[in-house]
Amino acid sequence: MTENLDATDWAILTELQRDGRISLTELGKRVSLSASATTERVRRMESAGVITGYHARVDMAKAGLPVLAVVRLKYPGNRHTPLHHLLQEREEILECLRTTGEDCYVLKIAATSMGHLEEVVDELLELGSTTTNLVYSEPLPYRGLPAHPVEP
Repeated sequence: MTENLDATDWAILTELQRDGRISLTELGKRVSLSASATTERVRRMESAGVITGYHARVDMAKAGLPVLAVVRLKYPGNRHTPLHHLLQEREEILECLRTTGEDCYVLKIAATSMGHLEEVVDELLELGSTTTNLVYSEPLPYRGLPAHPVEP
């Protein structure tokens, strides 16, 4: 079920994506609401599952994970449980998307070294064929949702 979000809800989401640590009082000021009205809207969106969490943005290289790769996985058959177990075990796998097309999954992997990346990819190779692309830079890091709903 899709939650009905008005312009104020979208403004709140935009501000929270910019700064998840913002106080509810400051958030209210930015979206022209009282702190209590802002709190009520944020709690409603959390309860509805629109807001699923708050996260810190981490510089992976400075945190000791300078190698970033995107790995495409062709997964034969339809028994995906072994992959789901690997996703739970390997914290280096930051993201996994099930996709259409020739590849079944696209994974984002952070590693301490090329050898470390090779280890993770070798485990994926036990599940299917892979194509690995190293990331040179991130011209546009994840920026969250657009500031307002995109009309079709």
